[in-house]
This record gives sequence, C-alpha cells and structure tokens, in this order.
Amino acid sequence: MVNIFKSTHRFNLICLSKLTRLSNRMNSTECNSKIFDRRKIRNFSIVAHVDHGKSTLADRLLELTGVIKASTENAQVLDQLQVEKERGITVKAVTASLNYTFKNELYLLNLIDTPGHVDFSNEVVRSVTACQGVILLVDANEGIQAQTVAVHSLAKRNNLIIIPTLNKVDLPRADPDNVKSQLNSLFNIDPDTVLSISAKKGWGVKELLEAVITRIPPPDVNPTGYFKAHIIDTWHDKYRGVLCLAYIHSGTVEIGQEVKWQSNPKQHTVKYLALLRPGEEPINKATAGQVVMVGLGPKGGGSVGDHLLSIEATDIDQTNNAQPIKHMVYAGIFPADQSQHIFLSDAIKKLALNDSAVSVNVDSSPALGQGWRVGFLGLLHLDVFTQRLLQEYKAEAILTAPSVPYKIKLKGSKIIKHYKSEEVIITNPLQLPDSKHIEEYYEPFVMGTIITPVEFIGAVTTLCVDRRGTPLPSSAVDEKMTMMQFILPLSEVVIDFHDTLKSITSGFASFDYQDYGFHPSALVRMDILINGTLVEELSTIVHTSRLEYNARRLTEKLKEMIPRQMVQVAIQAVVSGKVYARETLKAYRKDVTAKLYGGDVTRRKKLLKQQAEGKKKMRSVANIKIPRNTFIDVLKR
Repeated sequence: MVNIFKSTHRFNLICLSKLTRLSNRMNSTECNSKIFDRRKIRNFSIVAHVDHGKSTLADRLLELTGVIKASTENAQVLDQLQVEKERGITVKAVTASLNYTFKNELYLLNLIDTPGHVDFSNEVVRSVTACQGVILLVDANEGIQAQTVAVHSLAKRNNLIIIPTLNKVDLPRADPDNVKSQLNSLFNIDPDTVLSISAKKGWGVKELLEAVITRIPPPDVNPTGYFKAHIIDTWHDKYRGVLCLAYIHSGTVEIGQEVKWQSNPKQHTVKYLALLRPGEEPINKATAGQVVMVGLGPKGGGSVGDHLLSIEATDIDQTNNAQPIKHMVYAGIFPADQSQHIFLSDAIKKLALNDSAVSVNVDSSPALGQGWRVGFLGLLHLDVFTQRLLQEYKAEAILTAPSVPYKIKLKGSKIIKHYKSEEVIITNPLQLPDSKHIEEYYEPFVMGTIITPVEFIGAVTTLCVDRRGTPLPSSAVDEKMTMMQFILPLSEVVIDFHDTLKSITSGFASFDYQDYGFHPSALVRMDILINGTLVEELSTIVHTSRLEYNARRLTEKLKEMIPRQMVQVAIQAVVSGKVYARETLKAYRKDVTAKLYGGDVTRRKKLLKQQAEGKKKMRSVANIKIPRNTFIDVLKR
C-alpha cells in the first residue's frame, strides 16, 4: 500500500508539473497574440545589499511562474555570465518577463534582478527607470546594511512603490522583529507592511508575487501615441549586431516598422522583437509599458540612454534626465603584445557596449605602447571588466595601477588658453602641468556610510581618521548596530579600505559611498628618476601627508624589480627637484685582477684604475634599459 501511495503521489506531481508548463505555454501564446492591456502589466526590480538573496528570490519567482523547473541544478538562473557564477555575485541587471494568473486575470510581470555591490550601482539606476516599484529585500539575520540605505534612497528619489521584505526568516539566527524595528527607525516603514519570506525554501514567495500585483501600479504610459522607447541596456550579437533592451513609453512597435534614433534621424527597420523569459521569445508586436528586446540589424546601432522613436515623431524632447556617470577609478589597459592591438580594441568596444558605465579613451606609453585609459566605478568593476575581456573575448591585457581623477585650477593666460578651460580634470599623472602653472589642486571626496556593531565604533573611527576622514553625526540603527558617516578622500577608499574595514570588524561592518565632489587638497606630482632620467610611466599624484611613505615604498619595489646592470643604478623619488627617497642598485662586479698570478703591485693598480675609468665613462653615456616586463610588474595593481 505504501509503494502504491508513493507511485500515485509521484504520478500526481508529474501531471501537475506538465499541466503548469502547458498552461504557461498557452498563456505565452495568448500574451504574444494580442496587445497586452497596460493595466495588467507590472514592472518591478529586486534591490538589496550584497548576499541578501536577490538571485535566489528571482529563481523562486521563475519557478512559481513556470519558467523553469524546481531543481537543484537551476540556481541563480539570471546570473548568466561566467564571472557571476565564479564570484557568486550579480554583475548585470537581467530582465525576465513572467506570466502569472491572479484572480482569473493574466498579468505580465517584468522582473529585473539587479546587482547589490556599490561598484555596479549604475545597473540599478538604469533598471529603476523602467519600473514602478521595487522589492526591498533585507536579510533577517544581518539586518539593514549600507547598500540597503543607498537603494532605498534611490527608490524614493524615483517615486517608486517599495515592498519591504525580510528574507532568510527560516534560519535559526533570524530576528525579524528587530529588523522590522530597524526599517521603522531608519525609513519610517510600518512593520505591518513588511513581508517575511524564505527565498531558499519558497516560503511566502507566492504572497510576495501577489503583493507585487496589488501594491505596484501599472505603468503610466500612452498606448495610443506615437512609438517612443528609451534604451536601458545594449549588447552585441555576432550575427545580428547591436541588440537593445527597451522600455516603451508610448505607442506600439512591431516587426517591419520604420523607426529612428533620437540622436540620429536615419531610418531603420525593426528586424527583431522578443520578450526575455529570460531566454528570447520572439513576438510580432509590443505595446506601451512593456520591456522588450529590439534589434535593428547589424547597422542599426543603439546606445544606453538614447530614445527609439517612430518616424512620425517630430516634437522630440532633446533633454536627457539621466545623471552623468562619475568614474571613480582610472587604469591603463594595454595589449600584452602590440600585434594584438586591433583584436583587443574590438573586444573593448563590444564589452563597453554591454557595460555603459565605463569610459574608454586612447592612451599611449613609451614602455607599453598603444593602449587605452579606461574609467570604472570602482576596483571590483575594474576586476570584473578585465576578467570578462579574458573569458568572453579571449583578450589578454596588461592593467596598470589604478588612480583616481583629480582637478586643477590653472593660472597664466597661455596655459589656460592651451587647456581651453581654467579648471581641468586630470585622469593621468602625465597630463599634470608644471606646478608653477597650477593655482590650486582639488581631490575627489566621497561620503562613506558604515553600519557596524557598536563594539567596533572606536576601531572604525581610528581607521577613517587615519585615512584623512572627517566624521559626520552618527545615528543608532538599534541597540547593537550604529550607522556612521565620514567624508573620505576617494584615493584612500578605492584601494584596500573595504578589506581593512572587514578585517577590524570581524566581517560585520558594511560600507557604501556616494560622490561628494572635488575639494581643495595638498597634492603633488611624484616623479621617478633612474640615474637622473625621468621615467614618465611611473609618475603619480600623492597627498603631501603620504609623500614619504609612497616614495619609500615605490623605490624599494623598483629596486626589487629592475634587473642589475653593468653600472650602478640610482632610483630616486623626486618632487619639484627634492629627493624624498633613494635606492641604489649595485652594478655587476667583475674581478679584473683574477688572472694575475704575481708580479709587481703596480700591475694590479693599473687594471683597477682602467676599470674605474671605464665605469665612469659608461655611467656618463649608458642608457639604462628597463625591460617591459619590469614595467608590467611595477605598474600592475
């Protein structure tokens, strides 16, 4: 009887699974065969701090709507990049259009799973422009973290409906009541409106999905106007060219329709149209309120932030409400071999199309050859970009040490005329003019938010003050946690600040930062001289308080890296002609008297004198050649 019961139960589960998939196929067919009523469309994102369970919740939503089967193999389905699977983080915001029947009505739910790390905040900003609401996910064990504060502020600025949700309530250490109290204290969120789920086990996910339908309004769009859509993402397809992810503001679009870009009046034909589920599902027509993939062919073009319009549109709004991207870190990217320059250039262009947060400018170096100066939002962004270059395009690149942008105020009419502006942004130390032409230096600062247990307040304060930070008023999150804020120089944050913070707080503190603009600072350009000759590639911009430390560290590293020469090599760190650190690399020693077997001492003195004169002459004419590999070892991070 037991075996019969088990067989019957298994049969019922299989039948239910087949019926669910059949129903979803019928729903998809119905959805694609008609213009979807905007009142039945919901566009929403999942936003949270790192590791609070966004991708796991997305998996449960895909299972609940029948997109994927419930299986241990289907984990983090929307994290499609290899780097995402290896690092266990979300790098790209991914859209999935889901069908769900609620109260006998078919709804189209456009879900966008967003990254949680501050280095990929641009993905979150672009995603919320196509949403009317967000699921604010908070770990019931960890409570509110620094990025939670940032994404809540972003949602409020965009006037989005927020559905506060506690995740991981099934874990033994979970404290939902305390986290609800934190939400109420910091964000004034009513505890009764907070949902509790376990994304891993699927508890409460159905209720959350229904809350999305009931709480989030349909998109406020115009279905009858001319076609207008804005691009929230782009990527390159080998055969179809540039593909765009578009949010339709008004009108409809269909295969074969003539359209144009706001930035370029040239007409194009819509050749590809699809919903992402998350795989492509071709459709013939889409209406206002939907998020769809649009392709205009290999020469169709497209860029993030641009608008796609019907050819009848004449009253084009040229204003761009998007905030300009402020790059926090710059680094040089050079091909490992100059014969690979064209291949690497093509790979960088294609990857930059998919990652609109980077800026790419041509650069060159006497030691490393032709390359690019690339701007990133942070060090993790830099790491992921170079890893994607290697994994997705098999392009090997040399990465120089990262630096932050600085601003200078010039003096002197000739210099100002040469730079075409009184204030200049410097992304490369080689661009810095002589100090006599600079009236004032400006350094980028950020406002850092740190949420830490109260027992680590002293250690965190010491760390921030040592990094030239200025404290701001702090506030209590609850009895155990406090939120501290500091104004910090960006150069002190981007290198190892986060790792040090995690170390001194046993991993409990979280950190997020926002741009705080440029402020006057005591900066100097430090040059490296090799036997009196300037090596431009090794010049850096440093704060005067860190000058001696950086000078000593760099000269010591160079002494280890530069191979010994036939002559003595002097390595000096110099600022405005003053030497702040020096290391001497001894020359190879040759015993010219080894072959002497006797005779007068004058023979020995004669040989030593000839050697000394030869070395003196060699030092005066010698060109110290530093191998390219040495530059790579010194300049890389």
